[in-house]
Amino acid sequence: MEIRYILSDYVEHALAQAVYDKLDDGTFSGIIPSCLGVVTFGPTLSECQDDLRSALEDWILLGLKLKHPLPVIDGIDLNKEPVCEPVDAV
Repeated sequence: MEIRYILSDYVEHALAQAVYDKLDDGTFSGIIPSCLGVVTFGPTLSECQDDLRSALEDWILLGLKLKHPLPVIDGIDLNKEPVCEPVDAV
């Protein structure tokens, strides 16, 4: 049985949609088009990618806390209310 983690899967699928550009000054920008406002800049592509992951994670957590609707990414919907299962089901 494969263990899956919904937040990890969401982050990975969102990052797969990332678009990076090399700017005129040699630095990089990164965005995730479906996640409005998730934009980063970095001196190297690697730093830009790391910063984009961090910005995305913060964006998700803030969105969940403030109950903002988050985009459904590759069928992963974080907007659903959690279902509580009885303890004896575990």
